[in-house]
Amino acid sequence: MPKRVKHADVNQLAHHLVGKSTEETDTNVPVPTKAQISAFMAKLGRKGGKIGGKRRLETLSSEQRIQIAKRGAAARWKKK
Repeated sequence: MPKRVKHADVNQLAHHLVGKSTEETDTNVPVPTKAQISAFMAKLGRKGGKIGGKRRLETLSSEQRIQIAKRGAAARWKKK
């Protein structure tokens, strides 16, 4: 069990806590590469996209879908 440390000064306590929270505890943990992070985030995005479209299709009425499609077409063909 770690020893309790008493600090008379609040600043000393803050310094101690920051030191404890930022010190490295386990150096054997592999750090993921940027490619691994990117692949993981892409997988999460695809999962949410697949669920979102299906759920929206189920919850919207046909009239609502038509209105959304009309607004999208108008925005695409709007003159700049």
